[in-house]
Amino acid sequence: MSAHTTAAGTGATAEVELAIGGMTCASCAARIEKKLNRMDGVTATVNYATEKARVGYRDADVSVRDLIATVERTGYTAHEPAPPVRTEDAPPGAPGPDEADPLRQRLVTAVALAVPVIAMAMIPALQFDNWQWLSLTLAAPVVTYAGWPFHRAAWANARHGAATMDTLISVGTSAAFLWSVWALFLGTAGMPGMTHPFELTVGRSDGAGNIYLEAAAGVTAFVLAGRWFEARSKRKAGAALAALLDLGAKEVALVRDGREVTVPIAELRVGDRFVVRPGEKIATDGTVVEGASAIDASMLTGESVPVEIGIGDTVTGATLNAGGRLVVEATRIGTDTHLSKIAALVENAQNGKAQAQRLADRISAVFVPTVLLIALTTLVTWLLLTDDTTASFTAAVAVLIIACPCALGLATPTALMVGTGRGAQLGILIKGPEVLETTRRIDTVVLDKTGTVTTGRMTLTAIHPTPGTDPTQLLRLTGALEHPSEHPIARAITTAATERTPTPLPTAHDFTNLPGTGVHATIDGHTVLAGREQLLTERGIRLPAELARRKAAAEAAGRTAVVVAWDGEARGVLEVADAVKDTSAEAITRLRALGLTPVLLTGDNRAVAETVAAEVGIDADAVYAEVMPEDKVAVVKRLQAQGRSVAMVGDGVNDAAALATADLGLAMGTGTDAAIEASDLTLVRGDLRAAADAIRLSRRTLGTIRTNLFWAFAYNVAALPLAAAGLLNPMVAGAAMAFSSVFVVGNSLRLRGFRAGSQDTRA
Repeated sequence: MSAHTTAAGTGATAEVELAIGGMTCASCAARIEKKLNRMDGVTATVNYATEKARVGYRDADVSVRDLIATVERTGYTAHEPAPPVRTEDAPPGAPGPDEADPLRQRLVTAVALAVPVIAMAMIPALQFDNWQWLSLTLAAPVVTYAGWPFHRAAWANARHGAATMDTLISVGTSAAFLWSVWALFLGTAGMPGMTHPFELTVGRSDGAGNIYLEAAAGVTAFVLAGRWFEARSKRKAGAALAALLDLGAKEVALVRDGREVTVPIAELRVGDRFVVRPGEKIATDGTVVEGASAIDASMLTGESVPVEIGIGDTVTGATLNAGGRLVVEATRIGTDTHLSKIAALVENAQNGKAQAQRLADRISAVFVPTVLLIALTTLVTWLLLTDDTTASFTAAVAVLIIACPCALGLATPTALMVGTGRGAQLGILIKGPEVLETTRRIDTVVLDKTGTVTTGRMTLTAIHPTPGTDPTQLLRLTGALEHPSEHPIARAITTAATERTPTPLPTAHDFTNLPGTGVHATIDGHTVLAGREQLLTERGIRLPAELARRKAAAEAAGRTAVVVAWDGEARGVLEVADAVKDTSAEAITRLRALGLTPVLLTGDNRAVAETVAAEVGIDADAVYAEVMPEDKVAVVKRLQAQGRSVAMVGDGVNDAAALATADLGLAMGTGTDAAIEASDLTLVRGDLRAAADAIRLSRRTLGTIRTNLFWAFAYNVAALPLAAAGLLNPMVAGAAMAFSSVFVVGNSLRLRGFRAGSQDTRA
């Protein structure tokens, strides 16, 4: 991702994303972040899990080259990452991640050689004459070759006056190995027939054993295994983002000089027209200029029902054409497409840090020097109190190994990667980790009516014919009459007539539009009128009492009543309104189940607002009607002044300010760019139920982060005193340390099982 620049006051600021190499633990990330933030005008966030740094800087004072140089002086590598390559674009025969992973090679070596070393140390029956020399032969490659990444990182950090988790591992395994070499060559451990017992239990060492080759080899193997599983898990955690990038089409059939020419997607330009056949993916965002079809957008929205589209409708790249042939004019390409923006939002969220993780990073930065001091203190204290060199050394090595807090560094990033990735699959885009913390505090959700609770377009909701009038004929003639009109009410009636009547609509002759009252025309030999009651009254047509009652009831509920007559008699009343979405009532129920109080906000009159509120289950005293667009912010602030934590759900430009003012803003993805930009969460589906899913997923992700952090902290707090007291064998400590990281990643991966529509309200 290349740097981009924006004006900021009198100067200019820029932001760049850097790929960081050489990080092996959370302390590395904290150290790089600290160095970058010490530069004038630089604000940096370094993420250990994604191995990326997002850096903001004043481009008048600092360049990207300066940032990279700072990272390199800290002992790591940095570069601007290349654009992601889709899986299908990889060259034939390219190695998979396992074949190309040197960590896997070192792990295989470590396990193959460490297992017999551990077996001989654990099972006295295997301790034949000179077994200890075979152990040394097998353990040496494990500690040197397999453990080289730890030693290399520890040395690089030492040259810069720093200590990281690798320092603990390197010092611990090297101390155990070198002690064993000294005991074998200069002590009595090399004598033929030497044996020693081994107990894989929590208990104080009796000093009987005086070589620790099994600890040096075993710890190296355990830690390598933990890091390999971490790497695999991180790849899985980021799979949703990779899947998003893989959704797009590779080729496109352009229309050139009346012919179809298939070209790579990279050659597509804004304004080009391209063909999409049934079953093909739409190459990019655009507008339909020819044809009609149904579009399956489930890969982006999570909504399984195809959407009917026709000429003039917009379509999104990577969605599937499930119907007829289309010709589409490209309106957005490359990074401007809806798919690319979704991927960017997801990646930005994964690169962020929650407040709890920032605390963990600060602790990790000082943790390693503290552990080294504790290990030294343990060694000296044991020597002074017991004069037992073996037991003293064992306790000190166990402290070094058990203390590695890699789990702290993985607690937030892995949960965030899985949570945001799963959200993207379900059509829920989380802009950053701070959003997760906000969702936990929310107690009130303000819902804009039009386009959020309702469809946002006029729909025929009821037909009331007079006795003896055929409802189908009433709808058919009215639809034909309204067909020439472009008025939203006319379009609603015509659309309903087209969909609900079995035969094509007849043609209207001598069509006349009477502004303010209605329309009339001749259809199938009938003089048909439709509009206000005044239109009929002026022609001496009286409205029957039952129709008058129906009309009054509709208008009292805020709906538009269209009176229809032909051949000099009133024939019926049609009700038109902005229809409530089928899923809105269920969405309100789910929001209440999450402990949220729903509030309806609209510029419509109170009668309309209260009717909609009653239909979906919102209390009448939680309705704010006749609110001007500029006053929506005031309503949000008023609720906040009452001590409420407010979420706002909207979709229009006039909702943008309220979305930004609310504690949590949720924008419907079917809404405007201004609303989406001002929000914290974007709901790609135009379904209010997604709001409940988004809050539930956010809370579940935050809960997972907190669980991870708790166990990571608890593990270190509980284990360090045990190790310092000599109650942990170094190899047991290494296994426990590796398991803690694997536990954190595994716990995070449980978020992949999150399901939309569940009634589970756990945080």
